[in-house]
Amino acid sequence: MGQRLVPAILITLLVVLHAQLWLGRGSVPKVAQMAAQLDTQKQKNAQAQLANDRLAAEVQDLKEGLAMVEEKARLELGMVKPNEIYVQIAK
Repeated sequence: MGQRLVPAILITLLVVLHAQLWLGRGSVPKVAQMAAQLDTQKQKNAQAQLANDRLAAEVQDLKEGLAMVEEKARLELGMVKPNEIYVQIAK
């Protein structure tokens, strides 16, 4: 009886560990899924960083010179200087 008990316990332990590997909290499919989510998040972070860099550069340009402010005002607000004629060409 003692000779059968040890292998039975070892086989049971092996089955439990194998089940944990495939079905448990840190299972192989979950790790693969989380790795895919991590890659997606890294791509989103990279895109957000590019947008932040563009905005930071634009803020720096606005702080440094009035030419950028004037250009923005002309494009977005339709600013016209005195003695200047505004012409809009429709495409």
